[in-house]
Amino acid sequence: MKLGVQLSAVAFAIAVFAGDVSADANTQDLKPALKVSEKINESAINSQKKIDQISESINAKVQRFKAINKETDGLNIYNKQLQKQIDNQLAELSQLDVSIDQVSVIERQITPLMLRMVDGLQQFVALDVPFLLAEREDRVANLQQLLERADVEVSEKFRRVLEAYQVEMDYGRTIEAYTGLLTVDGKERDVEFLRLGRVALIYQTRDGAESGRWDQSTKSWSKLSSEHRIQIAKGLRMARKQLAPDMLMLPINAAL
Repeated sequence: MKLGVQLSAVAFAIAVFAGDVSADANTQDLKPALKVSEKINESAINSQKKIDQISESINAKVQRFKAINKETDGLNIYNKQLQKQIDNQLAELSQLDVSIDQVSVIERQITPLMLRMVDGLQQFVALDVPFLLAEREDRVANLQQLLERADVEVSEKFRRVLEAYQVEMDYGRTIEAYTGLLTVDGKERDVEFLRLGRVALIYQTRDGAESGRWDQSTKSWSKLSSEHRIQIAKGLRMARKQLAPDMLMLPINAAL
């Protein structure tokens, strides 16, 4: 019985030893697999990092692409607007070219017109009621000299001619008082002139003793009676703005 017990104990010990040896052997077999697994995990982690980096890069490029596309669309719209402006400017340039070509034609036509206008103005002053005669004749003479000058633009010449015509037009609707010399009965007298538009040109000596009016039908001065003295004095004061406008009872030429 003791021998059997001993044999059983030895067999158990051998089994235990054999199990330990087998476990150690299995452990040694798993180590390479574990190392491979660790390497695979590390590789997977690195791969995932690269994938994340690539994804972030792609997203950034996509956003940049969208921004560039949006900017490109805006530039295309802007370019189209600029092209419209350029087309309009080119059209205006074409019109300007046509206008420039016409300017020379207009200048050739307007110069004879201005000459005729000044000649007509000269004749009008000569035939008109002789108020401010020296001033008006000087204006016409200055215009004639102006038209001969090469250093003055045609536009300025035309403006001056129109200005002279405007002055003559204004004479017809204004009242004016001025002083001057007038030959009366062979004597040169210092008188006051009263102009009522172009319907009446009247003079009165400084002392008020003598007065007269221009008779356009006879192209001469005719004396007025003393009964007009007060009205003439009143008209002179009105023309100088010393008296409010009022009705005047003075003789005029019906034909004027």
